Amino acid sequence: MSGRLEIDGPLPGARFGATVRLDRPLGEATPEGLPQALADAGGLLLIPGRTEIGPAPALLVELSRLFGPEVEDYRNLLIGRHMVHETQPEILLVTNTVPGARPPPALPDPPLTADGKFPVQYPHRRGWHTDQSYRRPPPDISLFYAAVPVDRTRGQTLFASGILAYEALPPALKARVDGLQGLHAQPGSGRGRKEALAGTPPRAFAPHERSQPQPVVRTHPVTGERALYLCEYSQMDWFEGPFVGMQPGPHGDGAALLDELMAHYTRPEFVYVHEWTEGDLLIWDNRCLIHTATWYDPEKDRRVMWRTTVGGNPGPLYAGERKSWIPLDQAAV
Repeated sequence: MSGRLEIDGPLPGARFGATVRLDRPLGEATPEGLPQALADAGGLLLIPGRTEIGPAPALLVELSRLFGPEVEDYRNLLIGRHMVHETQPEILLVTNTVPGARPPPALPDPPLTADGKFPVQYPHRRGWHTDQSYRRPPPDISLFYAAVPVDRTRGQTLFASGILAYEALPPALKARVDGLQGLHAQPGSGRGRKEALAGTPPRAFAPHERSQPQPVVRTHPVTGERALYLCEYSQMDWFEGPFVGMQPGPHGDGAALLDELMAHYTRPEFVYVHEWTEGDLLIWDNRCLIHTATWYDPEKDRRVMWRTTVGGNPGPLYAGERKSWIPLDQAAV
């Protein structure tokens, strides 16, 4: 049975996104209209009050399958099993508690801007990225569930719309980035801007860890809309990139272009700030959004979030490609 959706958009204070309310609990009906609602809302949905997921994590996995044929099995990522849900390998634990024990975003959180506003724009706000862009094909959709969020004034998640940002680019800059490729690197691989500025030699890559080229402007395979697609500091390759065919490194013309694009991409009019409440479920489209997070105090705050990742429709550019992140001698689970 398909459940009825009540959709209200855009999200408060934003020009995109929508809040979706379901007429019955998950498990009693299948909200089959969610994928179309996501496309119509510019790639971001908030479904509040889904506390039934907490005691029944399989509901999150079942919901994820509505958005594509491939729900990530996190055992394929070669990460510690302590970061994977004990009964649902499709759920990644994003938490500062044992056993997950992930650190929060770096302290301190940026101070308020000169006019006293909450800071969202790069470079004042850092950490903007789209999930797993260092893979080919990259993933499509992420679902993020607040099992135990921190106080609403901390640990927010910020989203920027690549569709709105691309539409607002000056014509000369549009012409410059159309057809350009960014070189995306896995965080922790030693190829970020910080390491390049310090002159730290990057470690050798295994084939499945190599940085991956991605178009700076992607055409959405469902809506046909064009959107900016890039990251910043730690998720771009600053030794060979950040852009293919431009001067590499943190002082080259590629760096100057990335800084210009990211400052534009994260302008306040393209951003939504989400303050979490227990049971909130956010669904976002990595093909047209970037996101970042604010700081929280790991000594005082307990935070438990669950994430699933959906792939299978990255667009014709990636047709027939082998998954770059799976070692050649290993089959996917």
